[in-house]
Amino acid sequence: MSSPQKLRQLVARPEILVIPGVYDCLSAKLAEQSGFEIAATSGFGIAASTLGLPDYGLMTVTEVLYSVSKIAQSVNIPIIADMDTGYGNALNVMRTVKDAVKAGLAGIILEDQEFPKKCGHFEGKRVISTIEHVNKIRAAVQERGDSGLVIIARTDARAVFGLEEAIHRGHVYVDAGADVLFIEAPQSIEELQAIAAAFPNVPLVANIIEGGKTPQLSAEQLQEMGFKIVFFALSTLLAATKVMKACLQELKEKGTTAGFTKMVDFADFKELIEVSKFLDLEKQFRGQ
Repeated sequence: MSSPQKLRQLVARPEILVIPGVYDCLSAKLAEQSGFEIAATSGFGIAASTLGLPDYGLMTVTEVLYSVSKIAQSVNIPIIADMDTGYGNALNVMRTVKDAVKAGLAGIILEDQEFPKKCGHFEGKRVISTIEHVNKIRAAVQERGDSGLVIIARTDARAVFGLEEAIHRGHVYVDAGADVLFIEAPQSIEELQAIAAAFPNVPLVANIIEGGKTPQLSAEQLQEMGFKIVFFALSTLLAATKVMKACLQELKEKGTTAGFTKMVDFADFKELIEVSKFLDLEKQFRGQ
């Protein structure tokens, strides 16, 4: 079964799909090892870990595709990739989709911000016209062919024009062929409920950012509202950053990490990255 087919099968289940955000191969492998059946790349996380810079549209399409393709290759679970605005107009989107299919991605997120975009929970966002994004979605649907690549249409119009316009755009994007709808950064439980009520038959995404604009509800609460997918886009990045910072502070202060208890055991880490597999391969192909 292909990755897009697996994603479609997961979305068809009655229960909500909880998807952790990952930003490199290691975080993806940890998600898989933890039992998650799918993961999604975080544009914020990739920008932070690759460039040490904010999610301000600074990553090129080449850099993003390189990162997400390596992540997809490193695990056996489907990967949804945050492909920002598609990196241009409808023609650029077609190129992006073509490369996403080649990379073995299960789905991609395409948003209606102006390029360069910003993190959905930052201030100062701007969006393109509705018709321009409709054309991007149509182009994406056409270019994916029979691959089954799942197209997730995201609108950031809530921050610019209000919830009513975001819901209007959502209907138009679904009519254009989007498989899943993602209205970014609703700011209250009431807004989440209004989105769910407006799309009773459309798979909906909620994006939970710790400290972000959307209320930090549980997957169970969101499922009761009518959401089908929930991204925890930055949880792994924020957690890893806190532990690394604490480790470095202890090393700086004490000159040792002997008492630092939050590290994974070295043997367990070697198992995660499959050292024994490569040792066996090395023995198999060692010259006699």
